[in-house]
Amino acid sequence: MNIAILSRHPSIYSTKRLLEAAKARGHEARIINHLHCYMNITSEEPTVHYRDEVLDDFDAIVPRVGASVTFYGTAVVRQFETMGVYSLNGSLAISRSRDKLRAMQILSKRGVGLPSTGFAHSMKRSKELIKLIGGAPLVVKLLEGTQGRGVVLAETSKAAQSVIEAFKGLNANLLVQEFIKEAGGSDIRCIVLGDKVVAAMKRQGAEGEFRSNVHLGGKVTPVKISPEERAAAVKASRALGLKFAGVDLLRSTRGPLVMEVNSSPGLQGIESATKKDIASLVIQFLEKNYEPGKKRKRVES
Repeated sequence: MNIAILSRHPSIYSTKRLLEAAKARGHEARIINHLHCYMNITSEEPTVHYRDEVLDDFDAIVPRVGASVTFYGTAVVRQFETMGVYSLNGSLAISRSRDKLRAMQILSKRGVGLPSTGFAHSMKRSKELIKLIGGAPLVVKLLEGTQGRGVVLAETSKAAQSVIEAFKGLNANLLVQEFIKEAGGSDIRCIVLGDKVVAAMKRQGAEGEFRSNVHLGGKVTPVKISPEERAAAVKASRALGLKFAGVDLLRSTRGPLVMEVNSSPGLQGIESATKKDIASLVIQFLEKNYEPGKKRKRVES
């Protein structure tokens, strides 16, 4: 196969590993910075251009679209789909996962376990909103935040109101979410590929830190997950239409709760913790699911 890895950062671990894995399995592969692509949108012969060439010879793409460029990145993925190119994750699924509110609503509709979550436009009812999800302590999240940024733990209702008002003063969209105390500042990152969890690790936040993100000092260790946790991760990924995802679970007294679903999960932490070659598994998935000459369905917006 001829594979394009859509990434703005060719030097980061995940991008390099995917490129190495593709070449190691005998495929042609290259990294394409999707922000440098431009498109000819036509019903006759839609094309994607990159610098001074037409990208018309790829069989499959692996999108690594950053959160800050989701709009343009998914437009490029959608154009490749229109051309009949197989995409590891579809443009619609990526868009769903990046909109935290939309993702929560989809997961809720599909019966996926979630922390109690509140959303409102007007803060005139902030007291009622806090009460709706069970009161403090609670977590306030910016919808546009990533990697733990824009996530605040409010220990009291008064503190929660102050944080909410401060965020709304910046004209920011936010979620108010139940704090799962029994999780102890840890979560479970499950890597879902197709209909299987192929790896899982526990992320433990640094002392005094409720966020478990590795770049904030969190530590990762391999973990054995329960059948219930495995089923929840696969169900969440499938609900959003993702074929490759990082599903973050919280262990609670009422079972696994899905905190977030990531359409471009990093590979360094999970490969380091589990010693599994996730990059090669991704390429093997492409090999199994790409069908030469098959007419792809036109993607819906």
